[in-house]
Amino acid sequence: MTTPDAQALTAICSATAREVGSHLLRWRRERGSVASDTKSGPTDVVTAADREAEEMVRDRLLSAYPDAGWWGEESGRAVGTGADLEWVVDPIDGTVNFLYGLPGWAVSIAAVWRGDVVGAAVMVPSVATLFSASQGMGAWSDEDGARRRLRPTECTDLTQALIATGFAYDASVRTRQGVAAGQLVGRVRDIRRAGAAAVDLCSVAAGRVDAYFETGLQPWDLAAGGLIAREAGAVVSERSDGTVVASGPALAPQLEALLTEVGALP
Repeated sequence: MTTPDAQALTAICSATAREVGSHLLRWRRERGSVASDTKSGPTDVVTAADREAEEMVRDRLLSAYPDAGWWGEESGRAVGTGADLEWVVDPIDGTVNFLYGLPGWAVSIAAVWRGDVVGAAVMVPSVATLFSASQGMGAWSDEDGARRRLRPTECTDLTQALIATGFAYDASVRTRQGVAAGQLVGRVRDIRRAGAAAVDLCSVAAGRVDAYFETGLQPWDLAAGGLIAREAGAVVSERSDGTVVASGPALAPQLEALLTEVGALP
């Protein structure tokens, strides 16, 4: 496969995320309560909508690039014959929010070329906002037809920083994370827990929070939102265990130090 156009990949990510997001919004409104199954544990839920949405995404993307690889949260990973390109997809990031009718869920799609994320889109249907980025070309939001370039905040004072985070499905891990969050909350402006990693990373990119951290994330949680945050100008640190820390450049060194001090980072 020849080197693809990053903007073309972002365009198909964006169009697909919009289409599937609209479908899911109708799905939720028309069907009301959502039946769910569980995966890794009783709090790790998956709905019929997750599976249906992933099939829709897969159909759109592989129809356009049939040789590409695929890595979806629900269906797993498959190597394509054109192994240089891979789609990394979370059909509903924030399934628990979707299950309960809360607004903070998204469709997250990333195009990965030879291991690097080169195009991405995160659609948040409940607020009709699309976040997108192409490698080296900045990050953007499109809300009600208004396109805006994204920038993180310039916060330099941790005591004034609004920090987003998330918690693991495993209760014992979540308990440890809660203890660390309890140590952190008195040292910053406040903590927000929205329930979707891709949305939190886009919130850093858009300056809606000053920083975000979480541990135990998977590639489909990080791929699209991570590129969007980086292209907006945020510093995004990812570790092999799925730990991510994202913030504006001025805040990054002291944030990492504080998170380590309170035990929020492994």
